[in-house]
Amino acid sequence: MGKILITGAGGYIGSVAAHEFLENGHNLVVVDNFSTGYKKPLEVLKDKFGEDRVSIYEVDVKDIDRVFSEQDIEAVVHFAANCSVNESMENPQKYFTNNTFTSNHLLVKMLENNVKKIVFSSTCAVYGEAKSMPIDENHPTSPTNPYGESKRMTEKLIEWYGELKGLNYVILRYFNVCGATDNGEIGDSKKPSVHLMQNAVRGALNIEPFYLTCPEVDTPDGTTIRDYVNVVDLANAHIKAYDYLKNGGISEIINLGTGDGNSVLEIVKKVEEITGVQLPITKGEARQGEYAKMVASIEKAKRVLGWAPEHSLTDSVKTLVEWYKKHPNGWEY
Repeated sequence: MGKILITGAGGYIGSVAAHEFLENGHNLVVVDNFSTGYKKPLEVLKDKFGEDRVSIYEVDVKDIDRVFSEQDIEAVVHFAANCSVNESMENPQKYFTNNTFTSNHLLVKMLENNVKKIVFSSTCAVYGEAKSMPIDENHPTSPTNPYGESKRMTEKLIEWYGELKGLNYVILRYFNVCGATDNGEIGDSKKPSVHLMQNAVRGALNIEPFYLTCPEVDTPDGTTIRDYVNVVDLANAHIKAYDYLKNGGISEIINLGTGDGNSVLEIVKKVEEITGVQLPITKGEARQGEYAKMVASIEKAKRVLGWAPEHSLTDSVKTLVEWYKKHPNGWEY
């Protein structure tokens, strides 16, 4: 039986997903250029699960040819991407190059090597400003930033290769990701993180100052509302998507969230409640390209994948507290 190739495996979501795939008995080839990801969590996984189950490649996705020639790849789980909305507004060329052009190279190499199954890490940013709530998969796609556009362009590539070349896919559109592994072993190492809850926990633990960077929007408390999904739940959705494709499921686009929304200030209050620390509300520079409210409909995930979130907001905050207490500066390399 072939192995599962995970790109961007040294990143926050990629490393947690690698952990969960290994816990579920799968053998992996993990790839990262380590420009923003970390080698250490993959080495930790290799030590824990054994060299025969984890092969690590330090390689950019655009140079991935030799991985396919050296390994028996059965399917791909594609996380590798840049993922800051704000940065994409300042440096759009980086996002179209690294997220879309590089993904096309991966897809071409998959087809050349007769690898026809992919689970793709996409985003609710492809929808743009919400026209109805909760957002289901039929909601129009109209990205408001280059990050969302780069992901939608990659989705379209996958869809065309599916129609013309027989590529089988599940595209997973994430809402906001939070938490760490249940044992607190693997979490988010970005400093600062692009994720609100992570930064709030780091502020509460006095690792670095916490700033509110959301723009003022038309919501009850004036802060953006998002759907916060636990990273382990997210990883398990990828395992279910892989199983679905392996069992002959047809190609699908599926939202991943909780079906519930929380404002920025509600998340801050939850972190304060669990840590017992009152965070100073200091305004930072407002992010560009943000929208007021995004909440997922997850009925399709339940129906097609048999997936539903199992972790609460409290669970997510507690695992992040444990992770950051063990790794206040994240992974060292």
